[in-house]
Amino acid sequence: MYHSVGDCADDPYRVTVAPDRLDAQLGWLRRRGLRGVGVAELLAARARGGGRDLVGLTFDDGYADFVEHALPCLRRWGCGATLFVLPGRLGGENAWDPLGPRKPLLSADGIRRAAAEGVEIGSHGLTHVDLTTADDATLTAETTGSRTLLAELTGGAVTGFCYPYGTVDARAADAVRAAGYGYACAIDPGPLTGPYALPRVHVGQNDTPVRLLLKTRLHRLRRRAAAGV
Repeated sequence: MYHSVGDCADDPYRVTVAPDRLDAQLGWLRRRGLRGVGVAELLAARARGGGRDLVGLTFDDGYADFVEHALPCLRRWGCGATLFVLPGRLGGENAWDPLGPRKPLLSADGIRRAAAEGVEIGSHGLTHVDLTTADDATLTAETTGSRTLLAELTGGAVTGFCYPYGTVDARAADAVRAAGYGYACAIDPGPLTGPYALPRVHVGQNDTPVRLLLKTRLHRLRRRAAAGV
């Protein structure tokens, strides 16, 4: 689970990875015989009984720096990824982070460019709200509404959803399923773990090869495995 790729000097939420660090992390994966892919590709491979050499890479929030910094790294290492974006904030900024710093989000053209490079585009909701506290109308707009807008924007199917803040409950998961998504990503969903609450591990600037190795092992111990994944 990545977010922004750029300058880490001011990063109170630890959501930024420098381009050279991302490059090193992807290189570490490749040297271990692993390849980063989008989540839909990973799930499809696992459904066929394969995919043990694949790792799902996700980038949340749709920061504009994805096109400038992340795409070249992915290209260099032959990796794919899923980019979860906010169609209700196209060309906007991360206003949901009170401590800042303000970071620009991708425009429609930026999302189309990422899609043209083979990146899977998924929804992060419309505007980055906590779905577990949303009323019914907001919940529908953030799930169904965002999927419709992204399908129109990209001209392709939108099968993936990512819960803002990683928070999910049964009501939010049901809404995502009803909206027509094929899967959804969370962080540590506990008993809800499954295709509509996939657990992920945060990767940040401080994650050296040793830390990455520890995280891959601890992830299996701390988070329930999703059946069939």
